[in-house]
Amino acid sequence: HDGDAGAVVRSLCDEECVAFAEEDRLVAPAAIPNDYYYAYEWHLPKIGAPAAWDRTTGDPDVVIAILDTGVRGDHEDLSLKMVPGWNVYDDNADTADINGHGTAVAGQAAAITNNGVGVAAPAWGCSIMPIRISDLNSYASFSAMAQGLVWAADHGARVANISYASSGDSVTVAAGATYFRDAGGLVTTAAGNYGDFDPNPDNPTVLNISATDNNDLVPYWSSVGNDIDLSAPGVGILSTSISGGYLSGTGTSASAPIVAGVAALVMSANPSLGPQAVEDILARSADDLGLAGWDSSYGWGRVNAGRAVAMAMGDEPPSPPTPDTEPPTIVITYPAEGATVSRPIGVRVTASDNAGVVRVDLYVDGAFYKSASSSPWTISWNARKAASGAHSLVCRASDAAGNVGESAAVGVVR
Repeated sequence: HDGDAGAVVRSLCDEECVAFAEEDRLVAPAAIPNDYYYAYEWHLPKIGAPAAWDRTTGDPDVVIAILDTGVRGDHEDLSLKMVPGWNVYDDNADTADINGHGTAVAGQAAAITNNGVGVAAPAWGCSIMPIRISDLNSYASFSAMAQGLVWAADHGARVANISYASSGDSVTVAAGATYFRDAGGLVTTAAGNYGDFDPNPDNPTVLNISATDNNDLVPYWSSVGNDIDLSAPGVGILSTSISGGYLSGTGTSASAPIVAGVAALVMSANPSLGPQAVEDILARSADDLGLAGWDSSYGWGRVNAGRAVAMAMGDEPPSPPTPDTEPPTIVITYPAEGATVSRPIGVRVTASDNAGVVRVDLYVDGAFYKSASSSPWTISWNARKAASGAHSLVCRASDAAGNVGESAAVGVVR
């Protein structure tokens, strides 16, 4: 077949005595960088980073904005990839790190890799834009975050990371994130390290990230809730230090920039993708851990860089995330069936769901009465104002996907 290997394979496949045929190609091993501390960076193989690096190590034109305490721009593992940023707090161009948090976050997303020193990071070929949003005590306001997002969008950033807890719940930050997304960018935020459950609904303008450990478990300290979109490693993550050396960091502050780095790789692999397409790929390519489909601990799963880049390049067609169709279960625990009530009482329920209950509604005699939005689920009912006679109490529980479960009716007498 004149050296046409494909034609030879097709010809062999037509033979009845041939079970299969393919080219015996030579394949290079998955990219392993030579950075000194790479052997200790458990999280990079865990998320399939070497497989992603076989396809792309990141495009310098894909800029990751680090909205934080500033970044030490002359660090040996950061200096060659820095682009000009802005100090929102002081309204000047001084983006020096005043705490060290921002330098660590920058390295977790995109430290220079395969340079024989220091650490490796997901988006090693992408650029870093430092945006200082913090005051001198390292606290940052929602308004500073929003201003930083606008500045970053106006100056070409494609990904922005905010490793500050509660930033994903802010209406002000959402406005800035909307501006950033309208400019073609994607925003990642840290879920927080309070070990609590956030009942607020998901903020569609950002990707909120919880943490996982080396066993793919969500640590006790990682905040979870209805607003979790994805999870990523967040325990013992080596990175760049403000001292000029390296450090190990733990928290969702590390998890969020890892996802930011993977998002930047996806954009590098396929520059035509918009923010929603990138977000969909990250969700569909994630390793689905915990409950099937989305759940309030892992979101759509732990990020997988190798599979995400493959999907971005069309090698693996994305399939829609499994929808949550399971309704919550709910039981009225007080008052009891047949109870006599004559004063204001608290109608108590137990409610559970595979993804988390976001609201409980009380219905009295079939008519909506009042709602509760957080556990423990108790709704006040002023029975004193009810007419004398029998009444029926029913409660309905809703989850973040809009599924509704209904309790059995409880009859009481006024």
